[in-house]
Amino acid sequence: MTIDKIIELALAEDLGDGDHTSLATIPADTKGEAVLVAKEHGILAGVSVAEKVFKKLDAKVKFDFLKVDGQFIQPGDVVFTVSGNARSLLSAERTALNFIQRMSGIATFTNKVVQKLNGLNTKVLDTRKTTPCNRIIEKLAVKTGGGYNHRFGLFDMIMIKDNHIDFSGSIQNAIRAAKSYLADSSKDLKIEIEVRNFNELDEVLLEGGVDRIMLDNFKPVDLRLAVQVINGRYETEASGGINLDNIREYAETGVGFISVGALTHQIKSLDLSLTAKL
Repeated sequence: MTIDKIIELALAEDLGDGDHTSLATIPADTKGEAVLVAKEHGILAGVSVAEKVFKKLDAKVKFDFLKVDGQFIQPGDVVFTVSGNARSLLSAERTALNFIQRMSGIATFTNKVVQKLNGLNTKVLDTRKTTPCNRIIEKLAVKTGGGYNHRFGLFDMIMIKDNHIDFSGSIQNAIRAAKSYLADSSKDLKIEIEVRNFNELDEVLLEGGVDRIMLDNFKPVDLRLAVQVINGRYETEASGGINLDNIREYAETGVGFISVGALTHQIKSLDLSLTAKL
């Protein structure tokens, strides 16, 4: 799904058969201007999406950008001004704010996580724990905050997790079946496999044939040992039980990637306010 399609659906959801409050109270030819003002500190994300919202509703709306995505903002900063038909501004306001506030919240939290790893080579990844039908928006916000995107969906990587292993019968069966499937379907996808302990890690290393090993719920001391055992033969990723307070300890083990579901599914939207400019 594209950003334009998401915006179209979001506006349709909010507008229904019309913004009857604006239609009832504001003359059709009324012109207006509004400013988006930051009310707390954070990383800005979603300015271009907000513009698309307004212009999807009314192509004649004009924008003046004072801040851009990725910039640090603080209370009182004016992010942009928007002008045009007053009805259009009010009808698009909430949808635009929903996008930019949530995206900025994701970017802000992602940046906090990334800053914890200053000086280290470990990259912070998002996950598929996103709002349904808003994944492209939320993953864009992660990138704006300095994080990296993991697979977008089920279609762009082979990700063998514990349930796949259990249903297929063994790690060996799962890896061999994945490689056979890719060959038969002529698909060029990377293979990642999750391991839960050192016995499973040994099985993966014995079989080979993967691109990345996810070490799930390993404590830092065990993660460090696992990374040493893998010894650069495959990419490494850590997940499970990792938060803002302990992520640096995990990264210091030398693991290549850390995936953090909370980047997109436990987020407080950034406080931004769109007000009429009189």
